[in-house]
Amino acid sequence: MSNQDNVILIGPMGAGKSTIGRLLAAELRLPFVDSDEEIERRCGADIGWIFDMEGEQGFRDRETAMLQELVLHHGMVLATGGGTVERAENRRLLADHGFVVYLHTSIARQRERTARDRKRPLLQNGDPAVVLKELMHRRDPLYRETADLVVSTDARNARSLVQDLASRIRAESPR
Repeated sequence: MSNQDNVILIGPMGAGKSTIGRLLAAELRLPFVDSDEEIERRCGADIGWIFDMEGEQGFRDRETAMLQELVLHHGMVLATGGGTVERAENRRLLADHGFVVYLHTSIARQRERTARDRKRPLLQNGDPAVVLKELMHRRDPLYRETADLVVSTDARNARSLVQDLASRIRAESPR
């Protein structure tokens, strides 16, 4: 595990980063932080509104600034937004400040998990299946490049996955 003792979850929307992150944090007895939730809390607005007012670039700037701050903390489980890895600077921050776990999921499972979610700005325009496929094509290599561990979330229940992850993380930890 990294010298920072952070566990950082990356992956596409619908992979379970927030759900798995909360459970994993409880299992490891660490605080949990969701970078998207933290951005919303500090801005007093949801991500959709930020996208509408500032565009994706404005949101990504906020995301990078938030990440720069959050990675300075030690001993937490951090769930990141799906697009965090698109910036090289963010990938370096993640890799340098934690044990990075890529929660991989299929596009079909992403569709299932995001079908009723109206808070995903990138899925509001166009065919969600096409958007998810394009995002996966672009981002999957970046997730893999950044990750210390890749885990599929498709065929596993959250509790079983968390137990496995916690065991693997403890085995990697110098603590």
